[in-house]
Amino acid sequence: MLEKILDFCFSVSKQPVLLKDLLVANVQHNEKMHVDAAKLGFRLSIGKAYIVYIMLVSIFVIPLALVAHTIFAKIDAHASILVSIIFTAIIFIWFNFFRIWIKDKMANKVIRKAWEIHFPYFPYDEYRFKIEEIFHRAMKDEIPKKDLERYILDNLVQS
Repeated sequence: MLEKILDFCFSVSKQPVLLKDLLVANVQHNEKMHVDAAKLGFRLSIGKAYIVYIMLVSIFVIPLALVAHTIFAKIDAHASILVSIIFTAIIFIWFNFFRIWIKDKMANKVIRKAWEIHFPYFPYDEYRFKIEEIFHRAMKDEIPKKDLERYILDNLVQS
């Protein structure tokens, strides 16, 4: 289900992710930071994300509204209006959290796909932190971009 939502909400570039962009994105993703979507080659369609979000929220809101309607029909109208305003604000605020969550899921998907291209013999879950450490050393040692892949692979083989 999540895969279908991601495919529906995002446009993905056909261009492969560059090695350095993958390594930077891996570091950011490991540190639970927001990854630059443009460097990974994907873009969120806000309109489609709203459609998915409305459908997901409707699953919970419609039954809740039916129950709340019977309660608020007996209470003062002012309380009903106030609760409606607060509830509506909460729904729109949560869209921002949904947008961030779905971008993180897509970043993870794109990083894993690019990882299979650049490091096919090194499983992502097992080597993502090791390669992050090697990448930090490479940046500290000022390894040129053209020698970066060889430097990382040499260090992986040695360890």
